[in-house]
Amino acid sequence: MLTVDFTRFPLAAGDRVLDLGCGAGRHAFECYRRGAQVVALDRNAEEIREVAKWFAAMKEAGEAPEGATATAMEGDALNLPFPDESFDVVIISEVMEHIPDDKGVLAEMVRVLKPGGRIAITVPRYGPEKVCWTLSDAYHEVEGGHIRIYKADELLGKIRGAGLKPYGTHHAHALHAPYWWLKCAFGVDNDKALPVRAYHKLLVWDIMKKPMATRVAEQLLNPVVGKSFVAYATKPHLPVAAAQDVTKAEA
Repeated sequence: MLTVDFTRFPLAAGDRVLDLGCGAGRHAFECYRRGAQVVALDRNAEEIREVAKWFAAMKEAGEAPEGATATAMEGDALNLPFPDESFDVVIISEVMEHIPDDKGVLAEMVRVLKPGGRIAITVPRYGPEKVCWTLSDAYHEVEGGHIRIYKADELLGKIRGAGLKPYGTHHAHALHAPYWWLKCAFGVDNDKALPVRAYHKLLVWDIMKKPMATRVAEQLLNPVVGKSFVAYATKPHLPVAAAQDVTKAEA
């Protein structure tokens, strides 16, 4: 289940991609399938081992094109072990809401992104997330849990403040918002409640079968209750201040 829309965030074969806070690796795997040179980084050692196993299995099964590469590694989002301007693309999906120093993470992503490079950032959307927080303290008051809820303008302001230029936004996963509301209402650890079990079956069926009816329904509902907010941005070839000076000089 991808949150980044690769029709709005195209990859070229050979692009060097950092999936920062990769988790189980869903975006890293898709980039690998598309011929990228992928680095999947997370601080969770167990998840990184699983991602590495899946990369190896994909290579063995011939799922990645010739020239594609994939590496899974542990690392700290606030101290990335890469030189400046190392990547053509950076993806950070459902991570920034966990990190106290989100400006520091943005600065590190900008540092390792090449001029002209692209970045995709996804976070829980304010409205659906606020419902979850209202229904259940246990949803977010856990170690490593969500520490903030972003409003779209707030996140875009921080993206611009980091020197990036946003070029598009959208919402995703509308069908998943009610599932999490049910989880919060019946207990985030209570998977046996009938409404939770029934809705989970619906989501699994939707993911596996991809029926047209639910695809259309989700597209219609995403602007209203899409659970994730997705922003795309580029890194200018010149620093922001220098680019503004050039624009003024040309006017």
